[in-house]
Amino acid sequence: MNQQTLILDLDDTLIHCNKYFKQSRNEFVKWMMRWFKNLSEKEIKEKLLELDLESIKKHGLHSSRYPDSLAATYLYFCKKYKKGLRAKEIEQVRKIGEHVFEIEVEPFPEMYDVLEKLKKDGHNLYLFTGGDHKNQYRKIKQLNLQPYFKDGVFIFEHKNTKALKNVLKKINAIKNATWMIGNSLKTDIKPALDLGINAIHIPAKIEWSYNIVDIDIEPRSTFAELTSLRQLPDYLREHYFYRAI
Repeated sequence: MNQQTLILDLDDTLIHCNKYFKQSRNEFVKWMMRWFKNLSEKEIKEKLLELDLESIKKHGLHSSRYPDSLAATYLYFCKKYKKGLRAKEIEQVRKIGEHVFEIEVEPFPEMYDVLEKLKKDGHNLYLFTGGDHKNQYRKIKQLNLQPYFKDGVFIFEHKNTKALKNVLKKINAIKNATWMIGNSLKTDIKPALDLGINAIHIPAKIEWSYNIVDIDIEPRSTFAELTSLRQLPDYLREHYFYRAI
């Protein structure tokens, strides 16, 4: 087996993530509809998404952003419907948002088996994930992922082409033998194609609209889509490239 450099995303590629946010949003909507009798679920979720995406542009993927977005949505509707602010309600909203970052996360059922196979096949494994160091390392430590990636963990609050370019430089990546593997078209696949490395898209069953973008780039490398993480080792055994000399 020819050794390849594999850069893997964490959230919703190796472990569950968006399902916890979905549960949190549903809990937030339940409380909001209790406090605002004239609001619909659709109206609440649309405003939350709008404010959350605006916050990401300014502040990136730090975990403090999400509770702030919930609180901003609550304040928006209070102002719109001239409802008095209540400290207990704001506290409840923030608790809903903060709980997402306290949950004991679950790996995908095939995660450890896949990582073992990739390691056995001799690939160099790196982790490229979006968020703040405290929360992402909490998950990495909880799931004991350090033995697979060792010092090759890269965490960015702004996960984009610039961040991936930084990673490629640090690991001295050889483009034709380097693969970016992830669920996000926006933060995994598009940056990889922009930089001319190979990319494998594994769509998440529960996807965040932030991650969905049109890919209008003519790939200069291999671009594939798999339906499951468990297909990855076999795919790489069939599609590998000798390192350029």
